Amino acid sequence: MATRGTTPKSTTGASMSKYDVEVEARLKALEEKASTPSDSSGGDAERIAELEAKVDDLIARLKRKMSF
Repeated sequence: MATRGTTPKSTTGASMSKYDVEVEARLKALEEKASTPSDSSGGDAERIAELEAKVDDLIARLKRKMSF
């Protein structure tokens, strides 16, 4: 016989199944992982800046070539 009050409760007070508890734990872990900043050194921003400069240069060259 189940004892009263041992079932985990949601934030609204509703009883949660074992599956619900497991899903909630996984969701919390994913939220924590998403909220922590990554330890990248900014290499992506530098790479994007380089690519933007190359695109700008190509556009300028095409405009010069098209004006003749």
